[in-house]
Amino acid sequence: MKRNPEIKKGRRPSESSSKKNITLWDQASRWYDSLVGSQGTDFHKDIIMPGVYNMLNPKKGDRILDLACGQGVFSRFLHKKGIRVEGLDSSAELINRAKSRSNSSIRYRVGDVANSENFAKDRFNGMACLMAIQNIKNINALFENAAIGLKSQCCFVVVMTHPCFRIPRQTHWGWDEEKKLEYRRVDHYLSETDVPILTPPFANKDSYTLTYHRPLQSYVVALSKAGFALDGLEEWISNKKSQPGKRAKAENRSRKEIPLFLALRAKLI
Repeated sequence: MKRNPEIKKGRRPSESSSKKNITLWDQASRWYDSLVGSQGTDFHKDIIMPGVYNMLNPKKGDRILDLACGQGVFSRFLHKKGIRVEGLDSSAELINRAKSRSNSSIRYRVGDVANSENFAKDRFNGMACLMAIQNIKNINALFENAAIGLKSQCCFVVVMTHPCFRIPRQTHWGWDEEKKLEYRRVDHYLSETDVPILTPPFANKDSYTLTYHRPLQSYVVALSKAGFALDGLEEWISNKKSQPGKRAKAENRSRKEIPLFLALRAKLI
């Protein structure tokens, strides 16, 4: 995937479209909605949503806020389990798609997760942010706002692609022919960076979203400053299997050893 030419020259395109109030994810909404669908990708269905549900451990009737909810796939998952759920996202297009796919009893709102005006005090029994934290620029504001909206001793669960092993353009699979071993190469980790990603892949250079890479310590420090204590951490592997071939055994082994996702659970103290 090629870097946006404007980035190479030291100029970054605006994070919003030239049309007022149109976000990068508004532009990508049609592609993303088609990718995720009503029930989620295989990763959503088999790994992410069941994992987050177990970490939240909600009771029937609890009120959960789905932060950066996108087109509402996790909100629908929770609703089917008897949870009262609200979804918040800055993309009006994604919220419209969430409403069109969801039961009318799920409340969706358009709003920036970094804006405290979108959070009522002590409203929720839990919060979750699935596969979106690395698309959010200001995580300090996000965590501070989550602390406003959560009830005391309740939990916030965040899931992301693993920041140690899945850094755009800085981590790659490699092959050791002598040892017949697949390994993960990491060229860059501690420095925080933002990377434009063409969305959908192979789109023109003006159709992109931003991914923010941060080391693990950045999340822990930001959560602590906002009044959270990290009380759960899980690393989830891919459930994919290689087709039969001379490298299949090594590829499947590396998937089991090098996690694809990182999940953090933080309790408001």
